[in-house]
Amino acid sequence: MKDNVLFPVFLKLHQLRVLVVGGGYVGWEKLQALLTNSPLVSVDLVGTTIRKEIKLLAAKYPNLRLHERPFDLHDLEQVEVALLATDSRETNHRIRTLAKAKNILVNVADTPDLCDFYLGSVVKKGNLKIGISTNGKSPTFAKRFRQVLEEVLPEETDMVLSNLRVLRDRLKGDFEYKVNKLNEYTASLIKENK
Repeated sequence: MKDNVLFPVFLKLHQLRVLVVGGGYVGWEKLQALLTNSPLVSVDLVGTTIRKEIKLLAAKYPNLRLHERPFDLHDLEQVEVALLATDSRETNHRIRTLAKAKNILVNVADTPDLCDFYLGSVVKKGNLKIGISTNGKSPTFAKRFRQVLEEVLPEETDMVLSNLRVLRDRLKGDFEYKVNKLNEYTASLIKENK
């Protein structure tokens, strides 16, 4: 059995330029994931045809620019992250090759072997975000597990985080002391649930 060797990371997408290629259903799904998790992200979406739902999103998000035309090499200029969601595996592969030559991180829809990263399911409760990865094996499982976590985590989670932040800011001492103190305080979160 192969272990999941992915390294979880949360990108500050609002500081990066993102390109989505594909204006169909999969492009719409990828775009929704981006905008839900990072509403200020700067995205260019290129597609020979663009779904009505994507056009409606563009009306709500000023940093989403739509280009209803075929992909062009110039679309990769100043891009740092690309999500490829055309309905052609050959087109996705060709664009991925061009993007990799420019050191752009790439996600290719439904083609894990061509991806530098996956878009996992995300649980969000205020400032808490939990990313769920199945290493590309089953996005459906990740979606269902997200739903379980959303039900289990209380709505007050964000208030707990805010209180812990205040506590951390009041602690005096070096990093190790603060970590140990916060571990003592938060241990009760586990004990109470047993």
